[in-house]
Amino acid sequence: MPNTIPSTPVSPRLEQESFSNMSNSSITGWKAYEYYPSLGAAVLFILLFLTITILHTFHLFRTRTWFFIPMVIGGYFETVGYIGRAMSAKQSPNWTTGPYIIQSTLLLIAPALFAASIYMELGRIILLVKGQSFSLVPIKWTTSIFVGGDVLSFLMQASGAGLMVSGSSGDGSSAKTGQNVIIGGLFVQIIFFGFFLISALVFQRRLVSNPSALLAADALPWRKHMFALHTSSVLILIRSVVRVVEYVQGTGGFLMKNEVFIYVFDGLLMWVMMVIFAVIHPSEVNVLLGRSRKMTRGFGLGVVDMVPLVNRA
Repeated sequence: MPNTIPSTPVSPRLEQESFSNMSNSSITGWKAYEYYPSLGAAVLFILLFLTITILHTFHLFRTRTWFFIPMVIGGYFETVGYIGRAMSAKQSPNWTTGPYIIQSTLLLIAPALFAASIYMELGRIILLVKGQSFSLVPIKWTTSIFVGGDVLSFLMQASGAGLMVSGSSGDGSSAKTGQNVIIGGLFVQIIFFGFFLISALVFQRRLVSNPSALLAADALPWRKHMFALHTSSVLILIRSVVRVVEYVQGTGGFLMKNEVFIYVFDGLLMWVMMVIFAVIHPSEVNVLLGRSRKMTRGFGLGVVDMVPLVNRA
């Protein structure tokens, strides 16, 4: 039999209050959620993320676009996270720690993995159009700086989640400390993502302001890949800001009391981001750089086997 929620909260969401509106009784206990999680919504997002992640996995191995491994891992984190929410939904109102920890931790850190792949794509786009001189950050440092910041954010959020879990053993201060560490990790993610967006925009502006460089670049499909990069970055940035507000508000806050926000401003945004990269897949950039022979075009299982058109590695 699984252990029930202990007398000390696992996270700021665990708040002692009576379960009202129960038939013929009033049951007092610790609540993992400020609502009864929706089983239908959780199952829907399990299917959405599982489908798109399987597609990305297929494309990853067929096209050998290895820098997209973090994206694929993040997709599986999202899938398992929503499995945890589905398990919690089936347990309502007698929630246990396991499913709650799974969903809260994996859904929290998955976007940091998405960000890592996005950071690495920018460097490849810059190399593709020979735009090193237009980059705000020296190309040799681009991936290191942004991925380094992403790793820091990932570790802070993961360790914060661990501290919140340790609060269940009786040290209530650990949960509060964990909450603050998570907020700090999310702020780190926002700062680096904001700087990344500025860097990408500066690079694109400098490139389009140089007629000769733009003429050469426009022979290549760089614009659509920059569109995918910008759009996906904005989606992750919006999600991170909403999650910061959620944790700052804490237990009893408006966002934590309404389940719809985790689906609209987290699950849906991250799924749309994965769909964008399934349609505008970076394997094309790899082929044009001469790093692969196979690429995918559009949303589907089709993979084109072709000789690299450009060798700029």
